[in-house]
Amino acid sequence: MFNQADLPDVIPIFPLPGALLLPRSRLPLHLFEPRYLAMLDDALKTGPRLIGMVQPRKTPGQTDSARLQSIGCVGRVTQMSETEDGRYMITLTGISRYRLLEEVDGFTPYRRARVSWAGFERDLGPADHDPDFDRSAFMHLLGRYFQSRELQTDWDTLKDADDELLINSLSMLLGFEPEDKQALLEAPSLSTRRETLVTLMEYALRGGEDREILQ
Repeated sequence: MFNQADLPDVIPIFPLPGALLLPRSRLPLHLFEPRYLAMLDDALKTGPRLIGMVQPRKTPGQTDSARLQSIGCVGRVTQMSETEDGRYMITLTGISRYRLLEEVDGFTPYRRARVSWAGFERDLGPADHDPDFDRSAFMHLLGRYFQSRELQTDWDTLKDADDELLINSLSMLLGFEPEDKQALLEAPSLSTRRETLVTLMEYALRGGEDREILQ
């Protein structure tokens, strides 16, 4: 649907800790702050309808002016509904990761950034595959993780999902720390994302030892 030449140099950005968007995946968002309603309104006036998700860096006394992670993911608004009290429920479909070059000053109430799409050409291609994926072992580990967290899911749907949908959906939905979500975002391939996901689940099952493995 998109080529890198179609993607703009400057995009609106939505800093949100723990919210992970990945290419070809869908992220539901609940917008109610005036600045983000303005961001949505402006995005809808453009053809691509793009919003860049990015995580703030974790710093003591963090405020809205906090520094941002250098890599985020842009999504296209593909679904939207309005509540009676003026809030919006939207869905972003991930298009491509980007590297944040600098923030752009302006008169918008929300933040904007100049970005580079270089190095993320594969994000715009077909679904990624994981040739070394041992689904049986992965599902066994996932079952142990869900049991330890007292989580419920539709196991038949998970078993039938293709590799990318399964790994990316779990990366986005499971309750990892923001820095761990960032590691999942920055994984260069589906295989390395799956390896990171396995490491995070195994770490959680061990009760939190060896934190340095992801640092």
